Amino acid sequence: MEFVRLDGERLTLVFALEMGATADLVYLGVRLPEGEDLGALAAASARGRHESQPDVPPVPGLLPEGKAGWSGAPVVRVRERGDQAAPECATDFRLAAWEQYPAELILTFHDALLGLEIGQSWWIGASGMACTEASITSGGGRKLVLDRLSAIALRVPRRFTELVSFTGRWAGEMRETTRPLAPEGFARASVAGKPGFAGGNWLIIEDPASGEVLGAHLAWSGDHDTRIDVDMVGSADGRAVLQMGAGWDGGEVDLEHDVGYRTPTAMFALAPDRSTLAQAFHDHARAILPNRKDWGPRKVHLNSWEALGFNLSEAGLMRLADDAAMLGIERFVLDDGWFGGRRDDRTSLGDWTVSHEIFPNGLGPLIDHVKSLGMDFGLWVEPEMVSPDSDFYRAHRSGCLHAKDRDRPTMRGQLVLNLLDPAICNAVFDQLDALLREYDIAYLKWDHNRDLFPAKARVGSVRNSQTQYFYALLDRLRAAHPNVEIESCSSGGGRIDFGVLSRTHRVWPSDNNDAIERLRIIPAWSQFLPLEVLGSHVGPSPNPITGRRLAMDFRAKVAIFGHMGVEADPARMTDKERECLAAHIALYKAWRGVLHEGALWRLEHPDPNVTGMMVTHEDKGLAIATQTAFSPVFDAAPVRLAGLDTQALYRVTLPEPWPPRAKHYLAAPQLWREGLTLSGTALMTQGLALPLTHPETAWLIAMEKLS
Repeated sequence: MEFVRLDGERLTLVFALEMGATADLVYLGVRLPEGEDLGALAAASARGRHESQPDVPPVPGLLPEGKAGWSGAPVVRVRERGDQAAPECATDFRLAAWEQYPAELILTFHDALLGLEIGQSWWIGASGMACTEASITSGGGRKLVLDRLSAIALRVPRRFTELVSFTGRWAGEMRETTRPLAPEGFARASVAGKPGFAGGNWLIIEDPASGEVLGAHLAWSGDHDTRIDVDMVGSADGRAVLQMGAGWDGGEVDLEHDVGYRTPTAMFALAPDRSTLAQAFHDHARAILPNRKDWGPRKVHLNSWEALGFNLSEAGLMRLADDAAMLGIERFVLDDGWFGGRRDDRTSLGDWTVSHEIFPNGLGPLIDHVKSLGMDFGLWVEPEMVSPDSDFYRAHRSGCLHAKDRDRPTMRGQLVLNLLDPAICNAVFDQLDALLREYDIAYLKWDHNRDLFPAKARVGSVRNSQTQYFYALLDRLRAAHPNVEIESCSSGGGRIDFGVLSRTHRVWPSDNNDAIERLRIIPAWSQFLPLEVLGSHVGPSPNPITGRRLAMDFRAKVAIFGHMGVEADPARMTDKERECLAAHIALYKAWRGVLHEGALWRLEHPDPNVTGMMVTHEDKGLAIATQTAFSPVFDAAPVRLAGLDTQALYRVTLPEPWPPRAKHYLAAPQLWREGLTLSGTALMTQGLALPLTHPETAWLIAMEKLS
């Protein structure tokens, strides 16, 4: 038995390796001192056999299998090719080789009877995130297909007893649920060809005694298969094992003819609390985002959708651009309806040519007008889809995913293109490439509004391959147009993960712009994603989804915490609303350097209707505190800040404009304008007594370190 350790800045992993047998993770925790006796560490956590177990209790290790009595799901499932009902092959993988590098461990497992080899890579990146991948190849000449291979099989330390998962629906993404980890475990899979609204690719496992948390994610934009098995019988230590991997239909991966299969990357981070965990994920995201250092400030958007919908005209769009510029908008985005015969959502997807009915001279005059106002131009596309009522479909009827000789069911009046077909993929690329070459387009809002069903092409299932070809299309387009920013949207937050985020520049968290809803949606996404990639827009009032009427001051303050934009028609606002919105856009511009570079902190409050978050960067910080319902008392508890230097002094102000109703309850308003000098200790323990008594109240809190 040999012991190997991998160290990150705050994390240590210790592996026990036995050639010809198993490899196991025997320690996952805070960084160990140099010189720690790893053998003694493993012995200290080992448990003896109990009565109701196999004579040799199984060690699931890093590659759990059904052999020897492990009761959970196996990491790998293979069967004979040609028979969907063929029984699963019994596997027996043994550790055959391992290589260690400064921050990476590569393991090789071999099944001699089946002629299969599995490789596992474990590494800790510069951001401190621990990552794993697995691969499988066949050299035995057997006619085998792969039905399952997890990217990770992570032994969850026993101190973690609560699981935080996320559920959701359209316009209500990322709803947090906490449950005990044992004995039921956890299982969730998607079948829609994308992660979906339910957030199954994001998990948090908690130690309620200490507050320590373990966050995990699968960086994959297709279907996923995530589960935690708690073995109360087979293994001696009753361990829980987390598995995450891509999901697909049986038979899609042919091990006889294909070169093999490599999983997406699974990742996890350990942190003492939820805020520190968020910062670890943010550091990783910022490391993988394309060209992030070249972005410059995140520009304020105006998107045309909730302002005009399909009611588009060149004159109307130019008027909207004029109004946008007067507010301080920096990017004008033309949404759906600009192409082909698209006058509603039932036609023309696939016909990515400018509608001459709306734009008789093409997009050039509108783009020139937008640029003359000091803004750049963005465009909505949905390239993976096709409308049956479109010229593209009439020319490529076999180019959509469908089951042979079966009906072609639609969703939102559209079908999914088969990106595995080179002719289809090339045609899509050529249309987008032509648009970007002809016009000065700085940004694409890339939508994906339909589930992937039936997941069939002319030969077999494509649930896994469709995502790989989507990545290839994105990569090809970005290589041809490296300066074009791309947003990942999927009816809102249906396809948000680190796989797509390594190829795009921001995501659309939800189609729901209601500020009350966003106060739940944005904090949930920001547990994993930094604010600069989360589109955060000021919507109209009443909100078209919820019907709720909210004051502009409240809507605008909430939208500042993200990548700010506007999705409403300024012409329908009052003069006071436009003035208020313009003031908040100016505030966003003044603070986005802090918001998009700094460390995010969750603010806790005894009133469940009070929410808050803050960001600190260098010597500055900005926080938001909001009240969404009446407080049970006239004076809500003070808002306590986080992430500050306990010994330092800070100048604290409340940036204006202030919430109209609540400002009348503010004691000594002039002192708040001039700034109060308080220590980090006072701000984090006693806090600030802000007027948070009325629903729909939001305060911004600014801090500047003095010493």
